[in-house]
Amino acid sequence: MTILFHHPAARAHLTPKGHPERPERMQAVETALAAEGFAGLDRRAPEPAALAAVMLAHPEEWVRAILDAVPQEGLVGIDADTVLSPGTADCVLRGVGAAVQGVDAVMAGQARNAFSAMRPPGHHAERTRAMGFCIFNNAAIAARHARSAHGAERVAIVDWDVHHGNGSQDIFWDDPSVLFCSTHQMPLYPGSGAVSEAGEHGTIVNAPLRPGADGEAFREAFEARVLPRLEDFAPDLIIISAGFDAHWRDPLANLMLEAEDFAWATRAVMESAGRHCNGRIVSLLEGGYDLKGLSDSVSAHVAALMEA
Repeated sequence: MTILFHHPAARAHLTPKGHPERPERMQAVETALAAEGFAGLDRRAPEPAALAAVMLAHPEEWVRAILDAVPQEGLVGIDADTVLSPGTADCVLRGVGAAVQGVDAVMAGQARNAFSAMRPPGHHAERTRAMGFCIFNNAAIAARHARSAHGAERVAIVDWDVHHGNGSQDIFWDDPSVLFCSTHQMPLYPGSGAVSEAGEHGTIVNAPLRPGADGEAFREAFEARVLPRLEDFAPDLIIISAGFDAHWRDPLANLMLEAEDFAWATRAVMESAGRHCNGRIVSLLEGGYDLKGLSDSVSAHVAALMEA
């Protein structure tokens, strides 16, 4: 069984007109997952996370400063790409809640896996920096929660967003208990993600792809660099930073993946999870900015998860 975490508050985080990370992304995902083939999903509304959960990956003073900066009306810019709106606090805290509650459910054996259909994405958020559309790092918080609340000794994060997950890399650079694996286009925002960036304990694994790389190149990189490291690490839980902006339709990058490539990667991660952690996977939506590409890719990804 697969649990779907989603809440209407995911549409309440507003961005300027023309911004790619927009509420319509959620409408596309909601429509896709309303199809008959997804009737078997266990649908749950996430509760807002406690601040203590957010502080597993971000310092308390910084977390409170971000939440205090949320405006009563209008928009407040954090940087050129990242903004706060009146609905942001509830939105991002429910996003963290979905990640944490997904870990709780999967670790308790309520389901083999879970998918969080919430926004904004989180993998660019560093310990003390919101950037790249991201406020809090949901994947990092989920990994730390699995360690602190459920005694997971090793957690792996697999990030296939087209942009490098610099925030996750920053948070786990010197943490040997978390394996972070990323495929991404390079060069591209945010400029990190070289193969040479391996972390203090060799638990950072980057597999950059050249602009124009297609599904075959993606699969080759995944098989050469990501899957062998997952096997060696033998995690107790796998978290997927499921960005779908490597789809060929996406306006923010230049990779040429199809929806089926994400389904293939999902199944590959599921096979590894089946061998090492009783299939336990928590997948968190990251990027994906063409609505058709996002809809098709989410459908392919969740359909694969439901095969468990």
